[in-house]
Amino acid sequence: MSLDRERSVAEAAAHAAADFIREHAGGLDASDVRSKGTHDLVTFVDEGAQRIVLDALREAFPDDTLLGEEGASEVQARLAEPRVWIVDPLDGTTNFTRGVPPYAVSIGLREGGAAAVGVVVDVMSGETFSAVRGGGCTVDGRPTRVAEAERLDESLISTGFPFRDYRYVAAYLETFEAAIRGTRGVRRHGSAAVDLAWVAAGRFDGFFEAGLAPWDVAAGVALVEAAGGRVAGLWPGADPVATGGLVAAAPGVFDALAEVAAPLGRAYRGVVEGDAL
Repeated sequence: MSLDRERSVAEAAAHAAADFIREHAGGLDASDVRSKGTHDLVTFVDEGAQRIVLDALREAFPDDTLLGEEGASEVQARLAEPRVWIVDPLDGTTNFTRGVPPYAVSIGLREGGAAAVGVVVDVMSGETFSAVRGGGCTVDGRPTRVAEAERLDESLISTGFPFRDYRYVAAYLETFEAAIRGTRGVRRHGSAAVDLAWVAAGRFDGFFEAGLAPWDVAAGVALVEAAGGRVAGLWPGADPVATGGLVAAAPGVFDALAEVAAPLGRAYRGVVEGDAL
């Protein structure tokens, strides 16, 4: 079944939200920024951008389930629905509030628990990363592929630091040390959606992180897979979107990067499954 309409609607919605975000960039004061959790910020811009996206998706696909970051509830139940749109209206809110790029609009569609459509718009650069399952990945309409890296020690990797839950920090630091010793470099930009988009575009060779939410990664997973990359949870059988822990990389370095991330995966699995008990 063609997903061209879904992709087109998602792209238009993401661009409309990005335009709204740009209108307010640099115009916030302290009273516009609220905390919704440990080191987790929200602004009226996040909420307004989400309304733009969800309204567009609701109008085009009234029977689909919608899951947006702001005000999210019953997350795991919604992820189990046959078709669910997963939206981060402003991935990188902390960056946005400080005027530090990147930050992005991220829209992903899952069908039957698998990535189907992904759209990420880098708000400041204006680049549009877009993919459909089985239909390849594009950057501003031009086809792109993951990198052809074959050696981890020649690879540039991205990650994100723990910022909400610190129970797995020691294991993360072990993984981080192995990554900086075993790769050409590690970068941390503050937007998982953009990190994954850049893996899909071949700019990064791989990415790993834990403690994310479904809206942080749903679109990016679709991009990487459509661009020929591999994505997996941090332990065997784990759903990277549902658990918020993942490794994504070019095929030639995926196994090596997954091995580097193994200590993080063991610790993070204990946190996730402990929470589920």
